[in-house]
Amino acid sequence: MRRRKGFRFNPKHGLIAGVILCLILIILSFRFGELFYPVRNAVGTVITPMQKGINTVGIFIADKLETLKSIRELTEENKRLKEQVSVLSYENKLLLQNKYELDELRKLYELDQKYLDYPKVAARIIDKDTNNWYNVFTIDKGTKDGLAVDMNVMAGNGLVGIITECYYNHAKVRAIIDDKSAIWGMFLKTSDTCLVQGDLKLMEDGKIRVSFISKDAEIEDGYEVVTAHTSPKYLQGILIGYVSDIKLDSNNMTKTAYLTPAVDFQRLSEVLIITELKEPLLKEPPENAINE
Repeated sequence: MRRRKGFRFNPKHGLIAGVILCLILIILSFRFGELFYPVRNAVGTVITPMQKGINTVGIFIADKLETLKSIRELTEENKRLKEQVSVLSYENKLLLQNKYELDELRKLYELDQKYLDYPKVAARIIDKDTNNWYNVFTIDKGTKDGLAVDMNVMAGNGLVGIITECYYNHAKVRAIIDDKSAIWGMFLKTSDTCLVQGDLKLMEDGKIRVSFISKDAEIEDGYEVVTAHTSPKYLQGILIGYVSDIKLDSNNMTKTAYLTPAVDFQRLSEVLIITELKEPLLKEPPENAINE
């Protein structure tokens, strides 16, 4: 027996039929408008609310999409601005650092001009003790740069300390504020001598100790103290600091006072080293010395 073929619907034929039907309805609606008015009215009554709903939903979705787009754009803009702020902040830090280093170099230059008679070498501090003060620190110059133990070190407005250890490419410096430091000083206006002693506890108040001042010394607060000619290792005339709180000792023989250093020992980065050692005082002349 022959099998009957089933009916198959061709979508193309359906599309063509639909187009033809729509054309017929359009022609009829224009040709017989009055007859189709009730139909259009009924269809409009049903479709219009649907259109309003669809328009409302469409507008809502469009607004949300626009909001999401704005949020995405603002997020990207915020990210770019943060990156710019980070770059500007870094550049600002570099500028501040360069300004600070320039100020330090300017101060060193002024200090160099103040002590033109002494040959000097500049050095950078590369390490220090673990406290708030630069009482013992390391510099990046050594014997290869002509440095040696007992050379005087300066910064700011005056004396910092002295080299205690010297190696090929670095050296250690003990500052005048260190507890182990003691320097013979002299009042610039009166030439009276005194002993300037380091004291880290007193440095919390920004001062160190001055003792062995003659009771007859006519000195006042604010007088400058410089390195004395009697100092065995320090060259003469380098500013140490300014005296204050002068008092007569209980023995009525000497006076004591406090000294504010001429150098800020909390902020040091660059120093000047005088590459000239003080000549030691000899008890006898050298054998090859010529008697005049």
